[in-house]
Amino acid sequence: MAKLTCFKAYDVRGELGEDFNIDIAYRIGRAYGQHLRPETVVIGGDARLSTAEIKSAICQGLMDAGVNVIDLGLTGTEEIYFAVQHLKVDGGLEVTASHNPANYNGIKFVGLGARPIGKESGLTEIRLIAESGQFEDAEVKGILTNKSYISAYVDYLLSYISPENIRPMRIVANSGNGAAGHIVDALENRFSQLAIPIEFIKIDNEPNGDFPNGVPNPMLVECRKATSIAVREHQADLGIAWDGDFDRCFFFDEKGQFIESYYIVGLLAELFLYKHEGATIIHDPRLSWNTIDIVKAAGGVPVQSKAGHTYIKQAMRNENAVYGGEMSGHHYFRDFAYCDSGMIPWLVVAELLSIKKIPLSRAIGERVKAFPSSGEINTAPSLPDRAILRVRDKYQLEAITVDETDGISLEFDDWRFSLRQSNTENLVRLNIEARYCADLVKKKVDEIITLLSETTR
Repeated sequence: MAKLTCFKAYDVRGELGEDFNIDIAYRIGRAYGQHLRPETVVIGGDARLSTAEIKSAICQGLMDAGVNVIDLGLTGTEEIYFAVQHLKVDGGLEVTASHNPANYNGIKFVGLGARPIGKESGLTEIRLIAESGQFEDAEVKGILTNKSYISAYVDYLLSYISPENIRPMRIVANSGNGAAGHIVDALENRFSQLAIPIEFIKIDNEPNGDFPNGVPNPMLVECRKATSIAVREHQADLGIAWDGDFDRCFFFDEKGQFIESYYIVGLLAELFLYKHEGATIIHDPRLSWNTIDIVKAAGGVPVQSKAGHTYIKQAMRNENAVYGGEMSGHHYFRDFAYCDSGMIPWLVVAELLSIKKIPLSRAIGERVKAFPSSGEINTAPSLPDRAILRVRDKYQLEAITVDETDGISLEFDDWRFSLRQSNTENLVRLNIEARYCADLVKKKVDEIITLLSETTR
């Protein structure tokens, strides 16, 4: 059969009717069951209109392969990670296309112990079986049950903080009409029961697969406005926004200013090193100087990993790292089976701000001045390899170091940049940072964008 183009480096993602559909979903479910041979798995899905039928097809494929399936209903990806551990089942699948447009969908996979399944850890084999259509007949078909473990998950989330430390706080929570809303509601109810003085200002909280307020992707500047305005209008202490499956969270300070996740990585690294002296922290190569500086100053060990959740999680396991962070808004925790969560980060940050009695702008302000950065800038060259080579040829002779961990990262005395092809989209991603000179960042952004634009379609 034809090659399935919806398989990416560490998940399945595609445009409906083009490279992903119900038949492909069924074959993938069947192939997952045949390759991994689990006894029981959990499955959930985001708020997209296509998720229910895609999930149903996957369930049928799994059951035809002899796998028992527990359907958790509407979930974020981290609820799948939690359920696999909590129930001690053999794996899990989340039907989601995360931050992609509404006409996309996909699947994220984990195995036993919530270990990620990517191209180098089983996803290639699943793709080959799904493409072949050569399925084995199961002696006994699996059964489907429907359950919810939201209460248990909320219990777990609250284990990361001491409720008595939380001072009165008003938080804008923007779920983007994605899957985060039901957990925000559950946390709100639990806060009320425990007299935790957090007040939510909820916007776009109801799941709606049409995404009437825009695709839930706070990495895009145009998707930040509503949260920023709400923080200012309600005089909130903090703003939080999530992507579609809420495995990433994004912060806004008390002034409504968007905070690049790069600086949140440093903040969380410092916090976890305070609790775990001398521990290892994993970071990606896109932006790194601030994180490395903080980790070393706190007595920790910074270790670089290729970007992407399968790579970060494996690096964390290899190093037994207590925390790992990506500037894309993914935050990983050793005690969460090395998985990423979009709920744990803001809870621990809220506690930190409560204890220190300072606003978020002050908590990260000096770090932003010390290591100004561009944030991630996306371009779409028609010939990505040639465009990246053009930039490399321009700068490599004067570079102090050239790193190829993930794309290319070139470092100089007072600035550095990372340039890499996306693992999930047809984009080239640029990140630049400097030492105490925001103007230098702007200058280098203009230079490199000009070089890339010569081959941009």
